[in-house]
Order: sequence, then structure tokens, then C-alpha cells
Amino acid sequence: MKLLSIAIPCYNSEPYMRKCIDSLLTGGEDVEIIIVDDGSHRDQTAQIADEYASRYPSVVKAIHQENGGHGCAVNTGIAAATGLYFKVVDSDDWVKEDAYQQVLDTLRSLAGGDKALDMLICNYVYEKEGEKRKKVIQYRHTLPRDEMFTWEDCRHFLKGHYILMHSVIFRTRLLRECGLKLPEHTFYVDNLYVFEPLPYVKNMYYLDVNFYRYYIGREDQSVNEEVMISRIDQQLKVNRIMIDYLTEKKGELVRNKRRYQYMRNYLEIITTVSSVLLIRSGTEENLEKKKELWKYLKEKDRKLYAWMRSGIMGGTMNLPGRGGRRISVRAYQICQKIFKFN
Repeated sequence: MKLLSIAIPCYNSEPYMRKCIDSLLTGGEDVEIIIVDDGSHRDQTAQIADEYASRYPSVVKAIHQENGGHGCAVNTGIAAATGLYFKVVDSDDWVKEDAYQQVLDTLRSLAGGDKALDMLICNYVYEKEGEKRKKVIQYRHTLPRDEMFTWEDCRHFLKGHYILMHSVIFRTRLLRECGLKLPEHTFYVDNLYVFEPLPYVKNMYYLDVNFYRYYIGREDQSVNEEVMISRIDQQLKVNRIMIDYLTEKKGELVRNKRRYQYMRNYLEIITTVSSVLLIRSGTEENLEKKKELWKYLKEKDRKLYAWMRSGIMGGTMNLPGRGGRRISVRAYQICQKIFKFN
């Protein structure tokens, strides 16, 4: 069994996937790299995947499938993984070698211990095109360092400092046991990836190293605001799935106050992002979709709706009229600057 399986979802990734794969190969034989070619057709992605699998047969697997989207590629990676732990690295991102070795050393030291490690958390770095100063997302003021801990040991998470796909490594069996199945042909499913397994996570470990390098700058990137608005229905689909999940499991989740608060606050951020994108689009159709989203939340859980609606972000997102919508967008921009979220 390998120590760590890393899935790389690839779709027409020829221009940048080599940098990603090369950075992961420095992990050596303890690592399994699963390149999932998700129906690429315009470039040499499939051939590059096969080339690496041929050159490094004991480390690299190449899987080719019909296009199913990012979530489908992650599902494929989880199903194929033989490693004790599992990570997703997007094909335009990469990892820092020295931090990578520390991650592997930590996983080795914790594997087979009295307590099973469910989730390892590390820092990630925004590699934003054109910016010399790199923004690091770290958890030093929120999580205990260099020790196993539980939800009760976590302090309050700052806005924008939530646990994202970039920062997390899960125990592979946990992902399978929780029944995680990301929707196909849907963007923004990374939010579900770091949300739905949480009720099953007991033991965590925070390694304070700048491990994952998150590239931002391509015009067609899914986090580009114009792209997000054009794909708003997929954002809303993910948002509703998160509402369903939190409300349906609420009876179980509230038994652990810290975990429920974290998941509730994360849902608040996602709902705020959905709302502001719908406002920014400026169309009557999308303004109606915003009303429908908040109505959906209210019908699912009146108490959760009241808490979110009375908060600063929820209240600001629902100010009436054109002037209110301008304030909503401006407030969101201020929050971005203060809390440093993308």
C-alpha cells in the first residue's frame, strides 16, 4: 500500500500539467500519482499522461475517461487510490518540494498510530499572475500545531480562512466510508469535497508549512468572476446541495458545537458568494434566482435562515432596491480586502 495517493484531474491541460506532475514526483515511491484524463480532446493531455505512466510505472497511473467534469475526475481518483491518504492537486497547481517532504514525513509518523488521522491540514499560497507578493493562507491562530487534535480544540475560524481542497489531505477510507460522490459536469464541487466528509472527521493534524501553490491568472479559470457568473447555475446547484446536507444532518451535527458552527459559517460564505454574483450580473432573471435561493434556505430550515439573514453578510446581501444592491457589492469587496478571501 502506498502512503499517499494524489489525483490530478486533467482536461486539456497540456500547457501546465508537466510542472504539476514533476513537482509531485519528488515524493518518491511512497506516493501514487493518479492522472485522470477527463476526456481531453484539443491537445496532448492524454499522451502526456501515458508518457509519465510509462516512465514512472511504479508511481504514476494514467486513467482515461469520457468527460464528466472535475467532480467526476475526483471520484475516479478516489476509486482508484491505493494510498492510505488522499489528496487532489489541480493540473495548473503544484507543490513546494521541501514542504512536500515534511508532509510525507508527518504522514509516515502518524500512520498506524493509536488514533487514526482523518485529516491533515497545511497552508496554501496564492500564486497570482502579476503579483510579486504571495498571499499565504495559514491557520496558526485557529488550529493547534504539530499535534493531533479534535474539533473541540479548534478556535474560531476567520472569514476567508476556511479549509479548502488546497489545504487538506483526507484518509482515503474515510472518503469512501462517508459515501462522497461529487456531481458530474458541475464546477465548484471542491466546496462539497471539503464539506461533506466533515461529520466523519474526528482526528486532525495541522502542519504549518506552505505546501500547495494555487495558481490564479488564467482568463478561463473557474474562479474568474465573469466565468463564475456565466456558470451561476452550477454555483447555485452546489449551494443548494450544501444547504440540503447541513439541514438534513443537523440533528447529528449539533452534537458537536464547534463542527456545526464551522459548517454553518462555511455555508454562509458560499451563500454570500452566490448572492453577490447574482447581484453583479445585473439581470432581472438572476435577481429572481437570488430570491429563490434565500427562499429555499428558509423552507429548509427557518432557524438557520433567520441566523444567516440577520448576520452582517446575509443582511447586506438582501438590501432592497438598486441602491441596496450597490451597497451589497461594495460591502462584499470590503470584506474581500479585510478577510483576504478570493
